[in-house]
Amino acid sequence: MTRIMKYRVRVMLLAGLFAAAFTLTTAFAPVAQAQSKDPIKIGFGMALTGALAGGGKQALVAMQIWADDINAKGGLIGRQVELIFYDDQTNPKNVPGIYAKLLDVDKVDFVVSGYGTNLIAPAMPLVIDRDIVFMGLFGMNNNGKWNYEKYFQILPAGPKPAVGFSKYWFEAIKAFNPKTIAFVAADAEFARNLKEGAIENAKAMGLEIVYNQNYPTKTADFTPIVRAVNAKNPDIFYIASYPNGSAGLVRAIAEVGTKAKAVGGGMVGIQYAGLMSGLGPNLNGFLNYDFYVPEPTMAIYPGSKELIARYQKKVKDEGLKTDALGYYLVPWAYAYLDVLGQAVNAVGKIDHAAIAKYIHKTKFSTVVGNVAFGENGEWTESRTITVQYQNIKNNELDQFARPGTRKIMFPSDIMTGEVKPFNSLR
Repeated sequence: MTRIMKYRVRVMLLAGLFAAAFTLTTAFAPVAQAQSKDPIKIGFGMALTGALAGGGKQALVAMQIWADDINAKGGLIGRQVELIFYDDQTNPKNVPGIYAKLLDVDKVDFVVSGYGTNLIAPAMPLVIDRDIVFMGLFGMNNNGKWNYEKYFQILPAGPKPAVGFSKYWFEAIKAFNPKTIAFVAADAEFARNLKEGAIENAKAMGLEIVYNQNYPTKTADFTPIVRAVNAKNPDIFYIASYPNGSAGLVRAIAEVGTKAKAVGGGMVGIQYAGLMSGLGPNLNGFLNYDFYVPEPTMAIYPGSKELIARYQKKVKDEGLKTDALGYYLVPWAYAYLDVLGQAVNAVGKIDHAAIAKYIHKTKFSTVVGNVAFGENGEWTESRTITVQYQNIKNNELDQFARPGTRKIMFPSDIMTGEVKPFNSLR
């Protein structure tokens, strides 16, 4: 073959390759463009049935409101948002399968957690293995043993969450000059973690622990537990419980009584509209944690009041079978998606490493105030409030939507009442 023929062959080959490349580029250009306009999928499991459904359902409605809001503004990085979710049934065993399906079958772009410590923990190994950003909703120290740099938690308990969670509760009980304390907790991860943090606070106050027991989560009769605590005659009675246990303990204490000056602390569920209405005046005197209550000083969370009003209207207008009030979880469920959304828009692309880096360095303006995350993905400061149930007259739900039934004891800058001995309000 001559040099000229070799040259012609090269030209022909190059021309053919160029033509093929042009054809492929032209053929796939519309597909790529279409893909860029596909919705951004955010997947999660949520407790829509089971013990934590009272919180999970209100969280879901809040998340749907956020999705509607962000889509009305053009979505994330110019793409609409689609929520894909499954009922985890408040069963930790269901969680790994749900998140594997979300990532491998549904091909979601992001996953966020369901509601609560016990439902976050089983998802942690999977998200760590995939090396993706993971926003948590109300988990107690889920990242303590993992130290995963892409985990971020919406729970206002501070950098040492188990201790920070009950910090203001122990500030409140100082008014009684206590000497002894009893601890009762559900035998589950959240409650155990919460109790251990409370024990640390109790020791720092110099309190003598006269009773310390965990009860099985399937306990039905709590009167023997209350009687056992009463036998030790503690000044303070600290409880870390899930909704079923919280209701059972409130009823048992109403039946058996107690001489403790302060009762409560870490009781999940008595913030739910259904339980508040059902327990009614039996709640008077309980001193417990909370995150948002309809007291005038909660204006420190700009936008929360309006968001809750939108939630309540949506629930009423659409006849949704969920918490009628939404104070407990709605602002927080909205906020954890809002933080993720702000970070995605700021980074400008789906890059989990860059998004995590941005979240770590940024203070976010949200409906629950300014939020900043520390190295372990927890809040840099504790903002768990302590409230006391007072002035509950009957079982009507409307009273819990007005100021005065859950007065804020701490922190002092938003205080709306003075803590009173438990039995003085019975």
